Amino acid sequence: MASRQRCAMTMPADRPHILLINPWVHDFAAYDFWAKPMGLLSIASLLRCHGIAVSYIDCLDRFHPSAPKSRPEARHGRGPYLKHRLPKPAGLEDVPRHYSRYGIRPQWFDADLRRLQPPDLVLVTSMMTYWYPGIQETIKLIRSVWAHPPIVLGGIYARLCPDHARRHSEADHVAIQPAEKNLFAIVRKFTGFTINPNFDPADLDSYPYPALDLQHQIGYVPLLTSRGCPFNCAYCASQLLEPRRRVRSPAGVVEEIKFWQTDYGQRDFILYDDAFLVNAEQHAIPILENIIKANFRVRFHTPNAIHIRGITAQTALLMRRAGFTTLRLGLETVEFDHRQSFDKKVTEAQFKRAVGHLQTAGFEKKQIGAYLLVGLPGQDWSSIEHSICTVKQLGITPVLAHYTPIPQTALWPRAVAASRYDLESDPVFTNNAIMPCRKEPFVWDTLTRLKELAAA
Repeated sequence: MASRQRCAMTMPADRPHILLINPWVHDFAAYDFWAKPMGLLSIASLLRCHGIAVSYIDCLDRFHPSAPKSRPEARHGRGPYLKHRLPKPAGLEDVPRHYSRYGIRPQWFDADLRRLQPPDLVLVTSMMTYWYPGIQETIKLIRSVWAHPPIVLGGIYARLCPDHARRHSEADHVAIQPAEKNLFAIVRKFTGFTINPNFDPADLDSYPYPALDLQHQIGYVPLLTSRGCPFNCAYCASQLLEPRRRVRSPAGVVEEIKFWQTDYGQRDFILYDDAFLVNAEQHAIPILENIIKANFRVRFHTPNAIHIRGITAQTALLMRRAGFTTLRLGLETVEFDHRQSFDKKVTEAQFKRAVGHLQTAGFEKKQIGAYLLVGLPGQDWSSIEHSICTVKQLGITPVLAHYTPIPQTALWPRAVAASRYDLESDPVFTNNAIMPCRKEPFVWDTLTRLKELAAA
């Protein structure tokens, strides 16, 4: 597998040149909480390992050569993006928050584009559905430099809101299938070049490592040991995007960790799994045991959350010994008697037992955070306060996670009915920073009080 990471760095002259771009974010707030376009970097690696010349520009690059060198950095690779104030989107003018472009300066992006050989194809990714204004600006600037290369938009926004993306993104084509299913067909359609796959799309161990080396600085390594989640939570799009859970071999995961640590000196690994501890005996436990056996000096962080019911005395101790440093638990609420319409992930007894196992294993309060959803349709402020207090009483840290209404999920109709905005008319109204699933306008008072309660 490690040899795949180094493949095809020099391309034959007759091969197409494909440019991959991670677009700007337009939002009321954004911060690099271990957010990397892993799908796009994996596509770059797949193309490169099939003899395609690739270039990569990250509009969110905190380490761009033109960026100030004295900017403060947070721990373990996280940090703030550069930002520039923008007018608020139509319909959100009354929101008492500043709206900004997050990422590199437009003149830097323009210069980066002009330094490249004109590409034969441009691939742009997308993340949050309400970030599409940043995609629009990104594509418009690309078009101002090159009028002719076809631009294909993929990613989460493209797949969840394909009709809106076709009308508003300015892309020539919107890809609604996972990349492994249609990437090579897209290349053939827009460049005329045929690729004979040398990997098995169904076998995650046959994929090359993501092309993190295309970044100006790696900073941290996003790591996927599995894809998909067996839980079908009403607020989550995981099963829409990955209907079936697939896993890598424990040996393959450990070999990748060794590669990034040995060849690139990386210590911080960000677990992007949605269900790392599911079927732990066959998956997580062998991975953790082999990491411990290899004596890696690394740190693991879990911003996508760990499933609470998978935390046992054994898995808690193994995670601690393997170097897990930042644990986030997918709790969402402590209203256990009234959560069946949202999810069925955990009971009160399972939650308390899991916290006890983590504490016994040696995890400290500052390391264990429990996500609590804020802004659910019909949610009462008092229930959030109760959840915060309950989490704190157990000796761990409450972490407020603002709910984002997502089209096609089970909770979407209730979100539409609860909102003061017409959510179906424009994804920009689903922005979780404005608490869209409440009838009253956004105000800071209650949210500030909740944040202060959580931090106290």
